[in-house]
Amino acid sequence: MKLTRKASSEKRKAKSEKPKVVEPVEHDDGQLYAFTCEGAEYMTLFTRKFHDRKPYSPPNPKLIHAFIPGMIVKVNIKEKTKIKKGEPLLSLKAMKMNNDILSSIDGTIKKVHVKKGDVVVKNQLLVELK
Repeated sequence: MKLTRKASSEKRKAKSEKPKVVEPVEHDDGQLYAFTCEGAEYMTLFTRKFHDRKPYSPPNPKLIHAFIPGMIVKVNIKEKTKIKKGEPLLSLKAMKMNNDILSSIDGTIKKVHVKKGDVVVKNQLLVELK
């Protein structure tokens, strides 16, 4: 893969400038993309991993996910019960420690996706709030 850098006659801009991607150019190995960063223009090939990446989505406070893999030791809630911010919902045992999962918002339990003794993986959905 070739990477070409062209000098720019313009003064270098502030370091906080974000790279600007320009139109792709056909190349033997695929499409070369030109982008400008701090006043210098670069040519590069984007990888398949870059094209297949998962787009960012902001976290939803109404969906509570496991932050670490482990086992559910205790479930303190039931469906259709009202909860307040900071109230313990579940206890997750991971790495020989019990981790209490607390509510980040006030709400009502819509659905509990786990029960005592379940083994969960990272980012598994545990509880849904209304």
